[in-house]
Amino acid sequence: MTTIDFLDAYCERTGPGLWNEPLNAATNLAFIAAGVMALRQWRKAPRLAWRNSWDLLLLITLLFAIGVGSALWHTFAARWSRFADEIPILLFINLFLLAFLVRIGRTRWVGTLELFALFHLLNFGVNAAFPREFLNGSIFYGPAWATLIVMAVFLAARKDPEARAFALAAGVFTVSLVLRTIDEAVCPAFPVGTHFLWHLCNAAMLYFLLVALIRSASGPD
Repeated sequence: MTTIDFLDAYCERTGPGLWNEPLNAATNLAFIAAGVMALRQWRKAPRLAWRNSWDLLLLITLLFAIGVGSALWHTFAARWSRFADEIPILLFINLFLLAFLVRIGRTRWVGTLELFALFHLLNFGVNAAFPREFLNGSIFYGPAWATLIVMAVFLAARKDPEARAFALAAGVFTVSLVLRTIDEAVCPAFPVGTHFLWHLCNAAMLYFLLVALIRSASGPD
């Protein structure tokens, strides 16, 4: 990797080099572990097979891809590896929203498309209103955070048994976003930064969400 390719985006990185972000790279194993545990939950779920839950299997696959893509980004710190990091995340967010609307929200296809379009309208508005670097880049996840809170409130109002899991996920994601946002600010006092904690929190959050979706899809025992 040359100096031209080098992108310094996190506190832990102090220069070019494959192993300059050891914590940020290594903590992506948490996504792999979350994917393995989610797959086990899917395999144990009654009445689920790949034919009626292909979307859940694809989400689990994307969870693995998030871990691999993020590890590549924090290892190579190059423009191409940034795409390897961001694309699986974007795909996961979009597919999870659709799976939630159909499986838990039980919306009809017109309502699903309308709410999906509303989410992307919110994304467009946020991206137009704020620069990408706002809040250390965490603004990118603002619409997903707001949508997760709406999901948790909706389920609580409906007294859905998965309301607690979504509320827990929303709380963890809130902490996670704070940790991501303050990464550069804490550099002088904490040289490794806090971005590695973002990985650990997000792995737990995505696991909670996937297991809730699996339980909902499998129905009562």
